Amino acid sequence: MDRLLAHAALSEAIARCGRENVTAAARDALAESRQRIAQGRAAPGLDALAESIAATVTARYAPSLRTVINATGVILHTNLGRALLSEAAQQAAVRAAAGYTNLEYDLESGERGSRHGHLESLLRQVTGAEAGLVVNNNAAAVMLGLHAFALGKGVIVSRGEAVEIGGGFRVPEILQQSGAKLVEVGTTNRTYLADFEAAVTPETAAYLRVHPSNFRVSGFTHEPSLAEMASSAGERGILLLHDIGSGCLLETRAFGLAHEPTPQESIAAGSDLVFFSGDKLLGGPQAGIIAGKAPLVQQLKKHPLVRAMRIDKMTLAALQATLLHYATGEAASQIPVWRMIGAARKDLSTRARRWAKAIGQGASVIQSESTIGGGSLPTETLPSPVVAIGGTGTALESLAKRLRHGPTPVVARIERERLVLDPRTVLPEQDDALLAAVLAALAAGQ
Repeated sequence: MDRLLAHAALSEAIARCGRENVTAAARDALAESRQRIAQGRAAPGLDALAESIAATVTARYAPSLRTVINATGVILHTNLGRALLSEAAQQAAVRAAAGYTNLEYDLESGERGSRHGHLESLLRQVTGAEAGLVVNNNAAAVMLGLHAFALGKGVIVSRGEAVEIGGGFRVPEILQQSGAKLVEVGTTNRTYLADFEAAVTPETAAYLRVHPSNFRVSGFTHEPSLAEMASSAGERGILLLHDIGSGCLLETRAFGLAHEPTPQESIAAGSDLVFFSGDKLLGGPQAGIIAGKAPLVQQLKKHPLVRAMRIDKMTLAALQATLLHYATGEAASQIPVWRMIGAARKDLSTRARRWAKAIGQGASVIQSESTIGGGSLPTETLPSPVVAIGGTGTALESLAKRLRHGPTPVVARIERERLVLDPRTVLPEQDDALLAAVLAALAAGQ
């Protein structure tokens, strides 16, 4: 053991991970080696054993959350962390993490303040709502709204919107957990205002409208407008709650995409409360945003669940910086999600050709499609030039695995017997690292 721990291969591991941890790993390795010897297998050499222990300890105490290069072409890739933060949002989060802040301190009065105040004026400005509140994600936002205003009461929802949106987020189950009672009306493809109105009883608390963000029903369909539902709800003394999901604050048709519902439209149509995400098309950190009528938001701020659902100072700082991009009219140029959506095809083509030339070995530029992802704009795609590397199924799977296992993991996609690298979702400053990873993975497979 003394000779092993004194080996040069373990010196760095001891310095980085601690002698006690390396010693524990060495004991495990020696015990395993004894078992192998007892089974008639050869004893490992000192060098090989030391290097194996060093690799084990390094892997054990390395952070499991790593930066990866997203070459899939899925802009809001849920498994890869959804929206990338703008540079300003990154810096804001770092500043908040590095020092004390006035998170809940009023610098003017010198007394305790509220964390909600840092975002509310911006939310009013960008959505047109009277007030706003932020919690830790959109599921929590919907749960809070339902629990606060519909506990033990009925919430009427179109049968076509009692859906599972993603990650196990099922509208009926959220209603059940919130203590509200689901009342389904209409059919999967056609629901009328009369269906909602016929279901109202003295025990009804709200109409609930849910944007089916990750699928689309087309053809023989009908749904009442938000304005109609808001008018009907107001006449009956109940609320109109609207979960729009993606938190889109820009007009997507300007980018050649189908229209995506916005909080501004919902508020203007008369919704009492609107719920949406911070880390999808809004382009910020994970958060659940509630915008709507001031008296209702004030009630939510006082709700006991708010403390359990509140955001931390880094999230608040990053979200504030993101909302400032919208308030100052620079979201399309500063927020990575919108930069990727709006990327010029000629710029993507230039990068793709450079990649293909550097990779060689049969790499070529072909035309393909990027997707938005994150449960936003289903069926919508963006034409994109990509780099394709041909091969058989097994060889491509092996190449994709080597790319994922490299020092800088690269996640690509395989389609039509080709491994595809999409420049739309690769940051320009990542180009050199991507090419190095691809060349290393190809060389390792030869």
